Amino acid sequence: MTEWMVGVKPAAMNCSCLLHGYAEGRYILPPLPYPNSAIEPLLTAETLYLHHDKHHAAYVAGANAALDSLRLINEGELSPQHAPAVCQSLAFNLGGHILHTLYWENICPPDRRREPSGGLALAVMRDFGSYAAFEQLFLAVSLAVQGSGWGVLGVDPMSRRLMVTGICRHQDVLVPGFCPLLVCDVWEHAYYLTWSNDRKGYLHSFMQHINWDIVEQRYEKACRYE
Repeated sequence: MTEWMVGVKPAAMNCSCLLHGYAEGRYILPPLPYPNSAIEPLLTAETLYLHHDKHHAAYVAGANAALDSLRLINEGELSPQHAPAVCQSLAFNLGGHILHTLYWENICPPDRRREPSGGLALAVMRDFGSYAAFEQLFLAVSLAVQGSGWGVLGVDPMSRRLMVTGICRHQDVLVPGFCPLLVCDVWEHAYYLTWSNDRKGYLHSFMQHINWDIVEQRYEKACRYE
């Protein structure tokens, strides 16, 4: 295939890492795909431990608690009046679980290649003009996320083109059907122990630690014909 994304319908996100985040009716915390010290200088071992083993684990626990509450509502043991708050909690915590699971997989030690290849490289050229223009846009959007959130490269479900966007918290300002390919956590807990308040420095380092093999696999899955 030479003309990627032309006439292609993006499929639902089907990343292998997400399959490890749910088992036997419960959300679970998947292990990191590398040792805690492997991502330096992007993140120190201490930052990675706290971020994965504490923050991400808390989102998993919160998503499971929301599921339990929904079951109680369905069984009549909890008033339906609690449903709006429970649904909001599930969206926040499950969103955090999914995005963090994607995040751990799409970063890697800094000895990998620094740009995409194949169909994704062609799509970047088509939709942004150059890799440098994409990087500039991704950095600008991620840097400008107000407060807590994410910078994301993904596929627009209607135009079927690549799109860079910011997500507030884990679920706000999220385009329905949007298929994330590359996510960068810009919550302060993601980088503060390593980078203090230097989000810009963290983001520039992030761009040197992208696992483009994984991002390309996500893109290929999103571009398959039905």
